Amino acid sequence: MSHINYNHLYYFWHACRTGSIVGAAEALSLTPQTITGQIKALEERLQGKLFRRQGRGLVPTELGQLVFRYADRMFMLGQEMLDIVNYRKESHLLFDVGVADALSKQLVSKVLETAVVADEKIHLRCFESTHEMLLEQLSQHKLDMIISDCPIDSTQQEGLFSVKLGECPVSFWSTLPLPERPFPACLETRRLLIPGRRSMLGRKILNWISSQGLQVDILGEFDDAALMKAFGAGQNAIFVAPVLDRQDIWQREVIEEVGRLDTVLEEYHIIFAERMIQHPAVQRICHADFSTLFPRPVTDEKKPA
Repeated sequence: MSHINYNHLYYFWHACRTGSIVGAAEALSLTPQTITGQIKALEERLQGKLFRRQGRGLVPTELGQLVFRYADRMFMLGQEMLDIVNYRKESHLLFDVGVADALSKQLVSKVLETAVVADEKIHLRCFESTHEMLLEQLSQHKLDMIISDCPIDSTQQEGLFSVKLGECPVSFWSTLPLPERPFPACLETRRLLIPGRRSMLGRKILNWISSQGLQVDILGEFDDAALMKAFGAGQNAIFVAPVLDRQDIWQREVIEEVGRLDTVLEEYHIIFAERMIQHPAVQRICHADFSTLFPRPVTDEKKPA
């Protein structure tokens, strides 16, 4: 029996992942005709059809599903090997981290500090974006780990793990004193800045405002937490920030806490692919004790073995 042509298998794997010949061709910078020909050659070698039409897309046949499961393990293992070789061969340990831009930079920096040890040379590279964009980059092996405000469901996203680091309540802040009205009614007296509704915290804040029946004037929504603070100070607006950011906020401006939401929590999770379990920096963050940073107890999440 002759060996399988792994190029054929690789093209089939991409077609399965993208759900179309065109998608695989774009990912591999090849023509659709080339992809079709390579898959046809693989079908002849395996003596069976690998795809069937469903609408405008392709779905794997029973044979295709079997072949894909093995191909997925093979190519993911190959990518894991390359990742390990790449970060081991450098003079510094490479660690590419994506950070959800809605998160407090002060708290994220404290988390990243646990990845750095004195006796190890590490090259840390941080990138900011939305949770969805970071997950996409993680799945494409462009990141080693991401820090986000929401977890992932490992049963729905095979090969990814999510570990909750902690959570903290958030407060409303203002540079100028508000009229003497009880909280939260006082939020109706000045324009409000909140995290973008694409973030978990932004959606929580909007739900809380609705549940309180408040008629607030939302001046803006910000994906970047640091920009929201700076803009809020300049506009004399009320803005949202974690309670644990208090020291940093007070050092920069004369800012007072308008009111605290103990029931609305900003969560901090790390998400990484199974192939990165052995990365030293990932291990250090997974096993770090953040009880002093996040005093609230953390509910258990499924962790990798």
